[in-house]
Order: sequence, then structure tokens, then C-alpha cells
Amino acid sequence: MKDHTLKDLLLAQRIYIILGALFIASLVVSNLIFQKFFYWDFFGWYTFEISVGILPYPITFLITDIISEIYGKQKANQVVTAGIFASLFSLLIISTADFVPATSWSPISDPLFNKVFGATGVAVFASMTAYILAQYIDIQLFHFWKKLTKGKHLWLRNNFSTFLSQFADTFSVLFLLCTFNKIEWALFWPLLLSGFLFKVLVAACDTPFLYLAVFWLRKRFGLEPASELNFEKYYYAVRETSGIK
Repeated sequence: MKDHTLKDLLLAQRIYIILGALFIASLVVSNLIFQKFFYWDFFGWYTFEISVGILPYPITFLITDIISEIYGKQKANQVVTAGIFASLFSLLIISTADFVPATSWSPISDPLFNKVFGATGVAVFASMTAYILAQYIDIQLFHFWKKLTKGKHLWLRNNFSTFLSQFADTFSVLFLLCTFNKIEWALFWPLLLSGFLFKVLVAACDTPFLYLAVFWLRKRFGLEPASELNFEKYYYAVRETSGIK
């Protein structure tokens, strides 16, 4: 374990804030852009038909896995909770913007604004329900596998926790959107399959980035394998090594 300095503590806090900001931004944006759908031909093997809102969403699971691995379960749950409030606050702003009347010269008319953002309320409700379920499942399973493997096999807990939580997320959000008639029921199973397979593919591809981030953070802060960076303990360690009373 390396000697801790105030500079290390501030850097650890700064990285945590940046990761949290990226998490919240990815979550909020995914709710705002979900109404556009696109297709992607995966080397002729399978054609994905998915919402563009799914593009930034897997990033949230990568970030919570990094935070879980380095900062611990409590800090990961705090970011998830912050994401809930950020999404609800964005919904309040959009609802207010939709309510106030547009001027006659406004480039964006009321009907056009409502067409783009009118379903955001349902989307946020569906996303939040699925989000809470999926993220807490992901964090719980991540730490379950971490404890079971005694901190080894990072790829195992990263992928296994993400696969199950992503299925729960995709199923829940599509079920609610179909229930509220925002998506036709005939599209439920095709979108479920495409969405889940896409998220699994992204989760598998982000494993090297998880290893890289965890390796660098552990080396930078002198963390032993399976250990976590506790801000309170880190603060007292800084006080001891710097002679602060």
C-alpha cells in the first residue's frame, strides 16, 4: 500500500465525480432520444432494430462496474440514486417546456416539440422502473461474484452481472412502453431480442476498457486486488502520512 497524499485524495474524488457525471449524462440522454429507431446489419449475421436511446445506456453499466470495483457498493448505489433524481428533474424541465406556448415565429412549434418530447414522461417512467431494477441487480450481482471469487475473475462478474441486469432492463422498459401504447405489441419480442443481444455485445466489448480502468486506478492509488477505496479511511490515512491533526 502506497503512502497517501492530499493530492491522491482529491484526484480520487475528482474521478468519482467525473464518472458520476458521465453516468447521469448517459442516462438522461438515453431517455430524451429514445423515439428514433435504427437498424444495424452485424456482418450479415443479424440485423439489429433498436432505439438510439440504447446507444449511451450500456455506458452506465460500465461506469457502475468501475465504481463498484474501485469505490465500493455504497458509492455505486449513490450514483444510481443521483441518476434517478437527475432523470426526474429533466422530466420536470421538459414538461414545463412543453406546457408553455410557442411564439408564432418559433422555429419549433408546439406540435413538433410535443411529437419529439411528448412521450418523454412515459419514457422516463418506463426507464426509471427498468433502470432501478437493472442497476441494483447489476450492483448486487457484481459484488456477489466479487465476494464469491475473492476479487478474482473481473471479467466474470462484469459480464454475468451485466447480462442478467440488461435483460431485466430491456424486458421491463419494452413491456411498459407497449402497455402505454408507445410501441406496438407486435414489436415487443423483436425489439427485446435485438436490444438484449446488442447490450450483451456491448458488455462483452467493454470488458477490456473495464480492465484498463481498474488496472490504472488500482496502480494509481496503490490498491490491493479486491480492495476498495474508502474515502473516510483514505482521509485518515492522508492525515497520518501528512501529519495533519
